[in-house]
Amino acid sequence: MRTTSFFATLFSIGIIAFWSSIPMGCANIIPPGGGPRDTMAPVLLSVTPKDSTLNFRGNRITFTFDEFIDDPQDIQNNLLFTPTFEINPELAIRAKTMTLRLRDSLLPNTTYTFNFGNAIRDINENNVLRNFVYTFSTGAALDSLTLSGKVLLAQTGKTDSTLIVILHRNLTDSAVIKERPVYVSKVDPGGNFRFQNLPKGTFAVFALGDAGIMRRYQNKSQLFAFSDSTVTSGETKDITLFAYREEVTPNAATSGPAASLPRGTAANDRRLRFTPPAGTLDLQTDYILAFQSPLKNFDSAQVILSTDSSFTPANYRVALDSSGTALRFSSQWKEGTRYNLILNKDFAEDSAGRKLLKTDTLNFTTKKRSDYGQVKIRLRNIDLTKNPVLQFVQADVVTFSGSIKSGTFSASLFNPGEYELRIFYDANNNGKWDAGQFFGKKRQPELVKPIERRITIKAGFENDVDLSL
Repeated sequence: MRTTSFFATLFSIGIIAFWSSIPMGCANIIPPGGGPRDTMAPVLLSVTPKDSTLNFRGNRITFTFDEFIDDPQDIQNNLLFTPTFEINPELAIRAKTMTLRLRDSLLPNTTYTFNFGNAIRDINENNVLRNFVYTFSTGAALDSLTLSGKVLLAQTGKTDSTLIVILHRNLTDSAVIKERPVYVSKVDPGGNFRFQNLPKGTFAVFALGDAGIMRRYQNKSQLFAFSDSTVTSGETKDITLFAYREEVTPNAATSGPAASLPRGTAANDRRLRFTPPAGTLDLQTDYILAFQSPLKNFDSAQVILSTDSSFTPANYRVALDSSGTALRFSSQWKEGTRYNLILNKDFAEDSAGRKLLKTDTLNFTTKKRSDYGQVKIRLRNIDLTKNPVLQFVQADVVTFSGSIKSGTFSASLFNPGEYELRIFYDANNNGKWDAGQFFGKKRQPELVKPIERRITIKAGFENDVDLSL
């Protein structure tokens, strides 16, 4: 019995020593995972008929992949087929098979290309088979000519990958409105486009935004670009198109009494509604009252601008803009000064007959000179014959523009902050950017070129910068 007890004791000590030797970090046993995450795009195993088939006569193409395929994503924007069809092809997914059914007749001796963009992805991890392309010809050979180029946004110099570029065989101006294009290509993030498998031919070329399934120019709010001359496949070198939105003239119907009631305003609200500027007033800007509805009456004798608590009269000018919605007060503002703007009850009446219910006083303060920085920017290699204008940009909004007359821009009072810079070429020297106009005038938009450098303006400093274009 003693021997048995002795060995039992040794066994217990051994067990305790074993567990004591195991690190505490291993106490939580983690079950094995499901393996590494699938990051591979679907792989095409076979296609019937095979890619680059000649003398194609069928109406159905079947693609088989190595894994299950999800329903096509954003097929309208992803699937591009050229030449275009009057009746679009139909795409169906079943398990690992994708079937493309052609529902329109095919042109003889023509090369057809189907670019699926980012539409094809697996069903589990959404891994995308990018820019998958299938080609066939109804003739004895594949067309092999190309056309490439770039599209830039005229107003910013940047790119937009949502644009498409289209080719029309019909060279009349109205074709871009009335007809589907023959060939379509997408713009990549760098602004580049490329047509492949083109036949020999002469085309009108355009770029479009928000083109819809018909790929047509439908309204002036669309981004649009055109080439000054036709292009010939296989001969025309890289071209650059400059996209713009055409300037829209306000419709009188939107500014009359029927449109004068702002959304959310009760029909029986008789108070004149406006918004004054927020914050401290910039010494270099006007004080602007923005009205919700156009004013039909304004009496400048019913407004008074004064300074400080003594209400000392200030010298100023006041004017109502052409839309009747902005009342602008201009003055040689004194730095760090409190101003008082008194609006008598009858100073204005809007198009719905609303007035102030009583005399109102608005108070605001101007900035100090110490709130600003001094700026001197020397621009080397700039073409002064193009009337260059230096634009200062924050959050993609031009906050200040200055004409460059001698290769140098300077300002003694400049708002501090970080800025992008652009050069705007003011072709007609009217002080503002002008969009293009295709129909009638065939006028290209004025161009803006980004400067690949940001600058930071510091308050209370002389900010001296050299830039080479």
